[in-house]
Amino acid sequence: MLDTINEFFGFTKTDYADLVKKGAIILDVRSKGEFASGHVKNAINIPLDQLPNNLTRLKDKNKSIITCCTSGMRSGSAKSLLLKNGYTDVHNGGGWMSLNEKI
Repeated sequence: MLDTINEFFGFTKTDYADLVKKGAIILDVRSKGEFASGHVKNAINIPLDQLPNNLTRLKDKNKSIITCCTSGMRSGSAKSLLLKNGYTDVHNGGGWMSLNEKI
């Protein structure tokens, strides 16, 4: 149970730098305004409330995806939504600034 909670909030010891080197998509689910104020290089922005209608932008359901936001809450919700829609390798990267330091 604790592992599930830690993974949901992005507190696991995932090697995000390695995932990025291997081609992972960084999905920032903050609003367009938040994204414009700063983001991880090469991240794509699909706000959480728009994600269900934009899943086609994430074509390969087997490709690694790292979700991020401000604190890890929205990115955790995005991870759950992606997994429920058949995406197989999704990681909650938590807050974008801390994720940026890890990659």
